[in-house]
Amino acid sequence: MPAHDILIIGAGLAGQRAALAAARKGATVAIMSKVHPVRSHSVAAAGGINAAISPADDWRSHAYDTVKGSDFLGDQDAIEIMCREAPDEVLHLEHIGVTFHRNEKGEMDLRAFGGASMKRTAYVADITGQALLHVLYEQLMKHHEVIDRYEEWFVTSLVLDDAGSCIGAVARNIRDGHMETFSAKNVILASGGAGQCFKPTTNALICTGDGIAQAYRAGAPLMDMEMIQYHPTTLVENGFLITEGARGEGAHLLNASGERFMEKYAPNKMELASRDVVSRAEQTEINEGRGVGPDGVGIYLDITVVPKKRTLEALREIVNIGKDFAGVDITREPIMIRPGMHYIMGGVKTDVDGATSIPGLYAAGEVACVSVHGGNRLGANSLLDTLIFGRRAGEHAADRATSMAMPQAGTGAQRHDEQLLGEILARPKTGRRISEIKDELGTTMNRYVAVYREEEGLRTAHETVRRLKDEAQTAYVDDKGTIFNQDVLGAVELDYMLDCAEAIVVAAIERKESRGAQFRVDYPGRNDAEWLKHIDISRDGDDTPAVSYSPVTITQWQPEERKY
Repeated sequence: MPAHDILIIGAGLAGQRAALAAARKGATVAIMSKVHPVRSHSVAAAGGINAAISPADDWRSHAYDTVKGSDFLGDQDAIEIMCREAPDEVLHLEHIGVTFHRNEKGEMDLRAFGGASMKRTAYVADITGQALLHVLYEQLMKHHEVIDRYEEWFVTSLVLDDAGSCIGAVARNIRDGHMETFSAKNVILASGGAGQCFKPTTNALICTGDGIAQAYRAGAPLMDMEMIQYHPTTLVENGFLITEGARGEGAHLLNASGERFMEKYAPNKMELASRDVVSRAEQTEINEGRGVGPDGVGIYLDITVVPKKRTLEALREIVNIGKDFAGVDITREPIMIRPGMHYIMGGVKTDVDGATSIPGLYAAGEVACVSVHGGNRLGANSLLDTLIFGRRAGEHAADRATSMAMPQAGTGAQRHDEQLLGEILARPKTGRRISEIKDELGTTMNRYVAVYREEEGLRTAHETVRRLKDEAQTAYVDDKGTIFNQDVLGAVELDYMLDCAEAIVVAAIERKESRGAQFRVDYPGRNDAEWLKHIDISRDGDDTPAVSYSPVTITQWQPEERKY
């Protein structure tokens, strides 16, 4: 049975940063991913990473912008830590090999991003996540003597001891189908978000909420699950992301009349207001008949106002995406976009060191909720979140491991999971296909739990999710083999997604106000008197989400009216 001081589940930026931090403190580390690490969803992050690097900037300004962006739901102690530690983290990345863009003076170049009071986004063209991920993976290989890599392993459950501490996990080797139990003094969840609960989404197919559901089933509360970010610029055709970097470089949003309509909604920041504000503005234009394209479901993003040389230099990826997936040369004509599901602000509730309510279990990155994003994440704060809190979780877990004996996880959980997968493989072809249920889940969530929400639609979504949870228990798989059987793992992922979707809907029903990404047309105002608090979701007995509340931590900035 493999045993390590720390087992990290997920090998994107949060997981790799945690692994490196723990290894540098002397811990033995295993990092496990269901895909090759450089295929983690962090690779899709395009625009950049925020840090108050400029001499004219200050981390307090970054923190205030983040608090305001969160619609005052973010915990300010965590936000202060993230913003204060950001410059050193970005400089560390450059020192280990990230080739951030530099200006004509040779200084690190910074671009404008939404909700920021000044330019503070460091970037590598529009492939920043990819650049960071590859450099960190090089560092992982450099530390191969103390970091064991388990690539293409799928975690089926966490293992708890009799006292309720997390002491490992059960995983299946995707390449040959055999299962093993991994013992660990500490487990760090770094397995990303749950975007595949929605269709379409900018998220990779692997973003199925695994870690969120695993922690939830183990007894850890989830927080801020109602806060789902719809990115303002995704392709009408398929939901692919068009980076906020385009608007940071000066691109305009236009309606069917050619009007630069953001002047009505955010006259000071225009296209660079916070993402929730811009997405609602676009959806309002579409809903009121000023959309473009077939059925008027889109908005024009006009990048032709950016000098062509600059577009080809700083936005080269979306030049290719426009040509390949929309048939549009963005240097010559506008491209059609619309709001699309992009990011989940909620997740497994943690403290500022990544620790959950379960001893030995940590979480960092999009799987976690610290909460630095509150009701709305600022663009380019996600990469920062993964790195700062990935590092802190790795360091804290390594310190905790020094005073512990190695636990023995036992094989009971493994036998249970082997039986579960065997039952899935044995199902007759009388139920629905996994893909059909997933498709209905995604379209339902996108219809009722999107930019605008109301009670009746949310109730309908919850009823649908409950029905789909029942139908998922008889859904069949075609592949009965053991080698790279993604079919059977898709059934497990579907169960994870349904748990996450129910937590999202229940929290959205509960929050009877409009704040950040949660806009209730039946409760259109922000209500600080009643709802300046986090909604926590826990598993009640076998299957039903239980709702509770926790206070928002306020240090320096009292809630105020949010304008851009």
